[in-house]
Amino acid sequence: MQFKQYPSYKNSGVEWLGEVPEGWQVIPSKFYFIERKEKAENTDKQLTASQKLGIIFQEDFMAENGRVMVVMKNPEILKKVRPNDFVISMRSFQGGLELSYLEGSISSAYVMLKPNLNVVNIEYFKYLFKTTRYIQSLQSTSNLIRDGQALRFNNFSQVKLVLPSKSDQQKIVSFLDTETARIDNLINKQQKLIELLEEQRKSIISYAVTKGLNPNVPMKDSGVEWLGEVPESWHVAVVKRAFIVKLGKMLQPDQKDETDVFKKYLKASNITWDGVKDIDNEMWFSENELKKLKLEIGDLLVAEGGDVGKSCIFDSSEEFYYQNSINRVRGQKNNANKFLYYWLFTLKYSGYIDILCNKSTIAHFTAEKLNETILLLPDGVEQNEIIAYLDRENEKINHFVLKQNHLIEKLKEYRSSIISHAVTGKIDVREWGA
Repeated sequence: MQFKQYPSYKNSGVEWLGEVPEGWQVIPSKFYFIERKEKAENTDKQLTASQKLGIIFQEDFMAENGRVMVVMKNPEILKKVRPNDFVISMRSFQGGLELSYLEGSISSAYVMLKPNLNVVNIEYFKYLFKTTRYIQSLQSTSNLIRDGQALRFNNFSQVKLVLPSKSDQQKIVSFLDTETARIDNLINKQQKLIELLEEQRKSIISYAVTKGLNPNVPMKDSGVEWLGEVPESWHVAVVKRAFIVKLGKMLQPDQKDETDVFKKYLKASNITWDGVKDIDNEMWFSENELKKLKLEIGDLLVAEGGDVGKSCIFDSSEEFYYQNSINRVRGQKNNANKFLYYWLFTLKYSGYIDILCNKSTIAHFTAEKLNETILLLPDGVEQNEIIAYLDRENEKINHFVLKQNHLIEKLKEYRSSIISHAVTGKIDVREWGA
């Protein structure tokens, strides 16, 4: 889509704005907004600020996120929020300001901004306050801002804002509402396609590890209701019959013996289905533990805690050990770790592991539970054939998912760019749709 520029521009004198259209005002933000310092009332429902959900009732936020928050009942320590107020929250230096459509109370750590509705279109500023350049300008007002520290009205008032005429603000809003909805619809379609690809992945893996690759082989009743019939030559066993499971060591932050050494280790949060990531953990190990807990390429790692059952094949040549939130698994005889990996993938996404671990409480996929987990076992040759097939299918799906994610990122970049260009006057959208 091609956009024209405004007929003429002027230097705004403000770095984050650059040149703006002739006729647009550039004025300190405190001339458009004043700080609301109104105390909350006893009848006010408590609100919370979220970068994802905006300003919503705290009870709705807890329901949406499954989190319990402290409800402050003393109105003396809460502030009043009214519809059309903008809220500077604890995360505004990361994601901009939030617009409230609700009336209620909110933490006194937040700053409420009351707009001058005679000149301000709140939807226009809702877009502007989320642009990257505005957020960066807000960040530049303090050298002390760190994650969790608050921005104050003084920070907000240091950033000059641009103000088109109110009619032009509305034209920009109308354009952006339509264009962002179109982009969001495209993003949603790509995300749904990724969901379909992931469902296809689960289906392919599940069928291969429970029915095999040859649809014409004789079948037998597995004796397990949820498995149904399985290939006649396959064995129904438990993990300990074919694999050796070993739990890692308890966290040891201090040296207990002069021979102990400080080494890198993995924990459950480092495990993804695609491999290990974000490894920056270190602790002390004894000489004996170094021998028993050193990881080797090809080891199967299974999360004992956290996202229980999530697994990966260790493929690093670096020296690593592992903590007791992980079970290490090694195949006996001709049994392949990668086959068990695919089997656990199926059990995880069928819900079997979560039920086994009673995930309604603090779940643990202990070595004992893993050892007793039911397992279908073809012979070693067939295991490797299934692994090779699933590796190929996974690679194809990964390729398509990567393409869709790349397209989503491009659409998000375009969305941010079109908003920024429209609200700062770099493109003229006043005649859009005319």
